[in-house]
Amino acid sequence: MYEDILLPFDGSDGAAETLHHAAEIAHWADATIHVLFVADTTRDSVTVVEKRVVDALVREGKGIVEEAEKTLDTLGVDYDSDVVQGNPAPTVVEYAERYDYDVIVMPTHGREGVSRYLIGSVTEKVIRLSSVPVLTARMQPDERLVFPYEDILLPTDGSATATHAAEHGLSFAAALDATVHVLSVVDDTSLNLDVRSTVSGRNSEQAGTDAVDDLVSEAETRGVSNTVRHVEHGSPIEVILDTIESNEIHAVVMGTTGRRGSDRILLGSVAEKTARSAPVPVITVRRDE
Repeated sequence: MYEDILLPFDGSDGAAETLHHAAEIAHWADATIHVLFVADTTRDSVTVVEKRVVDALVREGKGIVEEAEKTLDTLGVDYDSDVVQGNPAPTVVEYAERYDYDVIVMPTHGREGVSRYLIGSVTEKVIRLSSVPVLTARMQPDERLVFPYEDILLPTDGSATATHAAEHGLSFAAALDATVHVLSVVDDTSLNLDVRSTVSGRNSEQAGTDAVDDLVSEAETRGVSNTVRHVEHGSPIEVILDTIESNEIHAVVMGTTGRRGSDRILLGSVAEKTARSAPVPVITVRRDE
């Protein structure tokens, strides 16, 4: 499913952990990892004098990439690498689309250093902009990444965007023989306690149930034999995080939507918040309007 994996890399602890996770996926998929370092020419501290400062960034990037290559050699994974200059987030996105990569793998944070493109806000820009699926992994000291994924969570609101992402998630789950948890959240946190809100809540719950049933049926047609239905009430991001914890979920697949530069995300900013806060990898799949 993933033959070519793009790994933006800055050598930070989070990036190193994600490199190992990407290597596990590459072993399973018999894939090639393409290590990319972007020399951030937009940094305020960069002053170009006859290109010498930029050249220094590139040289440092080459050293960081070489360390990644040594690790991948040890892990026995096929790889290649590149060092480019530019504005990090759009450069990663354009690079992934130009060379038709199957997935971008990046951590949701990285320490300050020669490149800042692995730090939250820029990773989130990649999520918003990329037509290539993006796998993000948050690394905290007490967290570990697990692969193969045995339990995959697919949040859905029944929209075309959620369905598009679910198709990707179901294909992945079928290849892994994973259990799929289909979740619809009835967001009643904004409802008032009156008759109209009660009716609206009932309609929302029925819509959520229908969305889950439709996705479970699609899972069966795609060869996913193990599915679990979840229709829950509450704040979407809180319910997603609770479902991850209570069901020992290993990965989440969910959709984003919008045109270039759009900040609109499925379920408001829930995909973005999930990628930032979930203790497991999150694969975001964008559907263009």
